[in-house]
Amino acid sequence: MSSGIQNTPDSESVRGEKNDVLHSEKVTTSDLMGDAFDGENREHEMGVWEAAKSHPWACLWAFVMCFTIVMESFDMFLNGNFVALGAFQRKYGVLIDAATDTYAIPTRWQSALFQAGQCGAFVGVLAAGPITDRLGYRWTTLLALVLMNATIFISFFADSLAVLTVGQALEGVPWGFFIANSPAYASEIVPLALRGACTATLQMSWSIGGIIVAAATYGYNQRNDEWAWRVPLALQWIFPTPLMILVFLAPESPWWLIRHGRKDEALRSIKRLGTGDPEKAQQTFAMVQRTVEIEAQMGGNARFLDMFKGTDLRRTIIICLMYASQNLAGNLIANQATFFFEQAGISSNRSFELSLINSCLGFVANVCSWPITAWFGRRTIYLWGTVTNILLLIILGICASIPQNSSTNYAQACLGIIISFVFAGTLGPISYTVISETSSVRLRALSTGLGRAAYYVVEIPMIYLASQMLNTTGWDLAGKCGYVWAGTACVCWVGAYFGLPELKHRTYRESDILFNRKISARKFKSTVISVTENE
Repeated sequence: MSSGIQNTPDSESVRGEKNDVLHSEKVTTSDLMGDAFDGENREHEMGVWEAAKSHPWACLWAFVMCFTIVMESFDMFLNGNFVALGAFQRKYGVLIDAATDTYAIPTRWQSALFQAGQCGAFVGVLAAGPITDRLGYRWTTLLALVLMNATIFISFFADSLAVLTVGQALEGVPWGFFIANSPAYASEIVPLALRGACTATLQMSWSIGGIIVAAATYGYNQRNDEWAWRVPLALQWIFPTPLMILVFLAPESPWWLIRHGRKDEALRSIKRLGTGDPEKAQQTFAMVQRTVEIEAQMGGNARFLDMFKGTDLRRTIIICLMYASQNLAGNLIANQATFFFEQAGISSNRSFELSLINSCLGFVANVCSWPITAWFGRRTIYLWGTVTNILLLIILGICASIPQNSSTNYAQACLGIIISFVFAGTLGPISYTVISETSSVRLRALSTGLGRAAYYVVEIPMIYLASQMLNTTGWDLAGKCGYVWAGTACVCWVGAYFGLPELKHRTYRESDILFNRKISARKFKSTVISVTENE
């Protein structure tokens, strides 16, 4: 409930009444409240371009942290391409056509390779929350990068599918740390106007990983020896060490520092992130401290079970559904693009070419998503992006259901590319923005970790389903899988229509108030919140 107190910069009432959640000597001075009001008003008034010019370092550090996702993306796309590599198929596959000397990796091993990393990442995201809450974003990410460097050795030197699967599972653990921390850190260090664009770079990192994999496997797919897959595996080592140096130099999130009572460090961090003007830095500091104190007095220290209580339960459900929906709207076609193209009847070499084109177009779509997030609301982008992919997936299914020839094969391939493009420009990036904005500040490290765990819970069986639908030793559906993904995407659209709130232009304090008041998701955008309200 609202405290009912209208706080003003010169008001003494913020000290008096016991039912005011700001009844604390830490935050109730009129100077601090005045600075907090000014800081929040300045956030609302700042445009995207103005924010980018005044906070270039915040943008850089957000991008660096988001770029850690490239390692998970790299391996996900790499496994998808391995099963389409001729040398890999002959080494570990089974003969399915003696006349053409055609081999294929058994469905169970395809699923194992795709799922192993996700199982490891599931462990990582659950561990990331408590560790990050204790060590901070920087040191947790540094720990994960060290672990990543070590686990790559297992995959690189693997001489069987079993060992390669174990290597992928161990590599997955640091992936979980990266994906849990990146959206949270990026959303906390940039101004309000840049939250959408900076968190959307997570999807761009996925595309960059896909481009590198597509280029590497395209270059080596003509080889007939083990280096056809060992060289792409070795390329993983180009990421961790440079990222370790950059993350070590990055400032810690001021939100995390204030939550842990390290206020002097938080103020220095705010100045490093771009707010060099002492007065503006103090205003930002006061705004952050005000929100942190409100949440602390309402909920105390962050605990895992708090995510399933009160209004935080609603936030947890939204985050989990957003993450889970990334696996249900046709995106798994992109993750297995090369294999999908082959099953659609395209030659092996041309399939690798199309996969590279698909990854490059995904990167273009990610860049296009930046202005889109600035112009349109999160809810609008998600709903329209989803309905567009539903229609395209149905068309893909129809195209695969009619008598097949060269034209229908290429039509399926083109539709697969367009579906991936739409996802990379709408659903993919905006999901990360919604996830980073929805959780309370107090529970953010735990919430993003749990949400990603929900992603893996859904993805693991969906990967098996995708492999089963595409594999010639499975159901061999090719483009007919579009019907299945269109159905699951419809479920996502309905859930988002009734449950996804609009949080664009909302500070974390305003989001807290909207959730505490139990406002309908469709009324979040129209509800007016005063800068003086505390609850």
